[in-house]
Amino acid sequence: MVCFLQAVRYDNDVSVLCTLLGFGKACGPSEYKSAVGECCPMCNIGSVVRSDCKDDLSTTCQPCAPGTFMSEPNGLHKCFICRNCAQNQGIYIQSKCTTIKDTVCDVLDGYHCVEYSNSQCRHALKHSVCEPGQETKTPGTKNSDTVCVDCTAGFYSPSGLKCTKWTDCTARNEIQTENGSSVKDVTCTPKRRERYGLIFAMVLTPLALAFFT
Repeated sequence: MVCFLQAVRYDNDVSVLCTLLGFGKACGPSEYKSAVGECCPMCNIGSVVRSDCKDDLSTTCQPCAPGTFMSEPNGLHKCFICRNCAQNQGIYIQSKCTTIKDTVCDVLDGYHCVEYSNSQCRHALKHSVCEPGQETKTPGTKNSDTVCVDCTAGFYSPSGLKCTKWTDCTARNEIQTENGSSVKDVTCTPKRRERYGLIFAMVLTPLALAFFT
């Protein structure tokens, strides 16, 4: 006995029409073998078999109902159910299902795909957010997550977006009174001498003006 296979893939499932045949001539490329061994004309895309051919009667086909589709000529009796693009799975409908084409889903903005089926995303997750003390090395895409890296020594990032170099207190003519970390900057304070000098000048100026007037 010979098994004649007609297979149509849908997501992870494969629907197979298999009929045991006797030895002899196979059906043509646009025909299928019915349960009783007849070579019947296939139904066109968007339709499936209602009744097999018999004697002088040809195959009777019926259109796919809303929510189902058939994307190739076939000898099947049921259409495939249209795919559902669920936003709680991080995907949305890019192209609606028709009787001849399945739904096309795409990844929502801010998400990346973690599970594929037949080149389409089935499940996506939100991009990771870098933690304080890190920065974004590579922004996330629809196919990959965000890549985060730790700030190097001497840099800080309070929000996890970008590492910034610690302030150079010396360059500001100040002194460093508190060390920085990966999440906060150093603390700079004006030098005491300058502060006292400023106070001294503020006190003497009115006295000098009073003396010379």
